Amino acid sequence: MEENFWIIQGEYLLRLFLAALCGCIIGHDQSSNHTKTVGMRTHAVVAMASALMTLTSKYGFSDLIGEKGISLDPSRITAGVVTAIGFLGAGVIFVRKENVTGITTAAGLWATVGVGCALGAGMYLLGIAASILIVAVQLFLLHNKKISQEPIFEKLVLEVSNDEDIHTLFSGIFERHHIEITSLQTKRLSPQKLEITLLVRYPAAYNAEDVIKLLKDIPAIKSIEY
Repeated sequence: MEENFWIIQGEYLLRLFLAALCGCIIGHDQSSNHTKTVGMRTHAVVAMASALMTLTSKYGFSDLIGEKGISLDPSRITAGVVTAIGFLGAGVIFVRKENVTGITTAAGLWATVGVGCALGAGMYLLGIAASILIVAVQLFLLHNKKISQEPIFEKLVLEVSNDEDIHTLFSGIFERHHIEITSLQTKRLSPQKLEITLLVRYPAAYNAEDVIKLLKDIPAIKSIEY
């Protein structure tokens, strides 16, 4: 009887270990991408916690089975885990003006919960296969951004000195980095200052900070807002 107990407990621990390992593997790509807000540790904890909750939900109340007036729903705690991950996912999604970032990261956390639940339930093949597929999709689309991501639009407001060549100057910089100016508006602030409002479209590999870095060394540009 005691031997049987330790075998069962050992299997539970194996499921937790596998869940944490799969979480680390899924989160490794996020850790290597410094623009992401979560990495290996977060994914490992999420996967292991999901497996733990699933184990508790499935086996934690088995001693109550058969008690008069007691009915159990072994999926209830696991269902709560899937709901609760929404709060964690919302914490990594950022909305700034027209841009939304973090959706892929949140989706990765959600998928990691699924992997943890599958392994916690003893569905080893499904959990491991799902982990491999998640990593494969992330790696493939990361290295094929033209397939996976659309160009990003950003509005920039520049305050510049009254220089006739300023437009030609930053247009040349944008062209070298495949950044397209889709609209341009000019407003005179004073005899010596202009306000230029640009709507630019840049590749998905860039972000707004990268675009600003390209412009900050131009002496005629006094300030940049986005």
